[in-house]
Amino acid sequence: MATAVAEERLPAEERMLAALAYLQCAVGCAVLARNRETNLAYGRHASPSFRVRVPARAAWVVQELPSLALPLYQYASESAPRLRSAPNCILLAMFLVHYGHRCLIYPFLMRGGKPMPLLACTMAIMFCTFNGYLQSRYLSHWAVYADDWVTDPRFLIGFGLWLTGMLINIHSDHILRNLRKPGDTGYKIPRGGLFEYVTAANYFGEIVEWCGYALASWSVQGVAFAFFTFCFLSGRAKEHHQWYLQKFEEYPKFRKILIPFLF
Repeated sequence: MATAVAEERLPAEERMLAALAYLQCAVGCAVLARNRETNLAYGRHASPSFRVRVPARAAWVVQELPSLALPLYQYASESAPRLRSAPNCILLAMFLVHYGHRCLIYPFLMRGGKPMPLLACTMAIMFCTFNGYLQSRYLSHWAVYADDWVTDPRFLIGFGLWLTGMLINIHSDHILRNLRKPGDTGYKIPRGGLFEYVTAANYFGEIVEWCGYALASWSVQGVAFAFFTFCFLSGRAKEHHQWYLQKFEEYPKFRKILIPFLF
């Protein structure tokens, strides 16, 4: 993993960033253990009891914004010593590209979209602030990589997985977005791409993306983010799968929930 600054005792902030990563893993375990209760429902699964809601497009922009703004702040800061290193810049750019798309492109491609419960939006803002700080601060101030890290097999494989996962995620979102013709309001069974194998192809892509990021960064912080992503999205994927099976008698029974041929 990225080596820490060679000191007998780690600096206080670096110890804190490691502790935050372990906290993220612990929360992920709690989410995995009780995903039905822990995952705040939104979209088709939102409970009618949530009366205060935020328009879908605005909710996505606002909740993803911290994970876009915090890396940009680090790039602009003159006190980010590790961003003088190419590996750190590329890794932070990988994080930034995802959230640039999520915050500035994805919401404006949405067609309709159900308003999001205010509580779910607030929790998403808190997570993106927490994780945006964790990833950007670690890469900009504490992660130390060799100059040739970008040629290391771990980085190359990780970058390939990150890019593949992001493309799967974007393509799957495109399929979902185009299920409805203008004027349609009902739900349809997704077809094409990895939807032929799993119910939650978009979530699978995002998990692959962050697993690639974790491998490329070779850091506890990256692993914690990938682990939390799996814990949270696996619960959402299971809800989607059960919903499709209940709503559509003709839903393909051979489709897995999240991981092709396995789960």
